[in-house]
Amino acid sequence: MRLFAFLAAALVAIVSVPVAAQERLPAPSIDDKSNIWLLDLSTGGRVEIALRPDVAPKMVERIKTLTRQHFYDGLVFHRVIDGFMAQGGDPKGDGTGGSTLPDLPAEFNYLPHVRGAVAAARAEKEDSANSQFYIVFQPRFQLDKKYTVFGRVISGMNYVDAIERGEPPQNPSRIVHAYIASDNPPAYQPLPVAAAPTLPATLPTLPGATAPARKPAPKKPAARR
Repeated sequence: MRLFAFLAAALVAIVSVPVAAQERLPAPSIDDKSNIWLLDLSTGGRVEIALRPDVAPKMVERIKTLTRQHFYDGLVFHRVIDGFMAQGGDPKGDGTGGSTLPDLPAEFNYLPHVRGAVAAARAEKEDSANSQFYIVFQPRFQLDKKYTVFGRVISGMNYVDAIERGEPPQNPSRIVHAYIASDNPPAYQPLPVAAAPTLPATLPTLPGATAPARKPAPKKPAARR
């Protein structure tokens, strides 16, 4: 009788293990370029993000689809809170926009909101993630299992830290280009710096007039960081 009770208890324990834990897929290798998202930022460099299709397959697939459509190229970080996160991925640039693709169901998982975590932004409705995302500056564990974390920065976090703050920022930083690493993207290309206008060595004069003194070209203000 005791043996039967022991076997019954063991069976209950096995069955009671959460399905998610039983079916947890291995995380992709850090060398798997098909799951590395590259963001070339206007702050001066390339950010590498390891995507996690093992825990957020729908959101990762959405990121890959939009990236290959060049959807993210040129979009700004429209909401950036110091000590919290930088949010982007909105074609309207005000937090109300998204792609033309349908919203995605929530894929809340065990990944924490640590520094460098990348998660899907959403409205109050849980199943409303679309194209917007945010990158965490500092841990915010109270958001865990309330938003879909789908990746983490593995290189270039200093370029994320340099994103202009504000809600919205006065001079917003932007995504210059986005790529999937397996698509053989070009090397990071910095934004071209606009050249200051040059004046001719000798200014033309009008009859009966003296040539005005040549003024030096104005200096460009230093870029805000």
